[in-house]
Amino acid sequence: MMSRALHEKPAMTNTRADFYGRMAEENMTPLWEVLHTLLAEEPVTAAIPYKWDYGVCRPYIMESAGVISAEEAERRVLVLQNPGLEGRSSISESLYGGLQLIMPGEIAPAHRHSPCALRFIVEGTGAYTAINGEKAYMEVGDLILTPSWVWHDHGHDGDVPVVWLDGLDIPLVRQLGPVFAEPYPDAEFPKGRPIGDNMARYGGNMLPFGETYKSENSPVFHYPYVETRATLDQVSKSEDMDARHGYKLEYINPTNGGPVMPTIATYMQKLPSGFAGDDYQTTAAWVYHCVEGNGRTHIGDETIEWKEKDTFIVPAWYKHRHEADANSFLFSFTDQPIHQKLGLFRDNMPG
Repeated sequence: MMSRALHEKPAMTNTRADFYGRMAEENMTPLWEVLHTLLAEEPVTAAIPYKWDYGVCRPYIMESAGVISAEEAERRVLVLQNPGLEGRSSISESLYGGLQLIMPGEIAPAHRHSPCALRFIVEGTGAYTAINGEKAYMEVGDLILTPSWVWHDHGHDGDVPVVWLDGLDIPLVRQLGPVFAEPYPDAEFPKGRPIGDNMARYGGNMLPFGETYKSENSPVFHYPYVETRATLDQVSKSEDMDARHGYKLEYINPTNGGPVMPTIATYMQKLPSGFAGDDYQTTAAWVYHCVEGNGRTHIGDETIEWKEKDTFIVPAWYKHRHEADANSFLFSFTDQPIHQKLGLFRDNMPG
């Protein structure tokens, strides 16, 4: 049997050109002319591998404080724009990333929106996020969630700038259509439950008696790094190391064991000094942030050198492998749950 290319574009003829031109006036187009761009043998993405060096980004982040206030900006964020997705405010096809700054004494006013969001703390201490009035104070390496359609504001009781990495599913929600946002009438949402209440209620392998929790968003919205790191250190003493990921754990929704939000999963992994991983390839996109250590990640034909506070993107279906020059901790978020729910997820893991 003769082989053929998948969906070869037919040759153009005068008859076809005339036909296409006439139907275009009625807003119709022939599928066979574009089928090769719609279906491919493997995933194709316009996003490209890229690293945001924090040493380069930080001066711009700090300068933004003198350009606009947190209140006027609503959210003073520098978007991490993937060079392959120019003008789309996207770090990948379905994910958004940005670096947000809040200065001492500032308040980023309360609002809510249908896209879900995560905040991973990069620098500083003393700031907080309040979820429905319950505050979570930030330390470097903490993960804080603001699920879809919950009231949240940010404030700062400390004395040093605080920067965090934002991750949202805005590109996905925008593509599907249901983007909603609403400002709260006041700058701050009224005081809610005491600090740590979410962890006390839902983070101790227990649930309040009689409560049925059905949301796919985790009721725990603050995951302190000191606890995450201690857990990874303990696991690394007793668990066999994965050849691709080192020691890797997922932050979970404690009520169902699933990802912390329905469209975004979050992870922390430990790469011991000298780690040289095997290739990993997946239909999902991965945004990585180095919390501690230094090393490199080979992505397709490119090599990205990373160190503490750097952020980089591995687009969908790019083979990538990590190497660590020192004991390293990498935080990551991914759109993998979307692929899994739709039955589209693939990777190169055995089985």
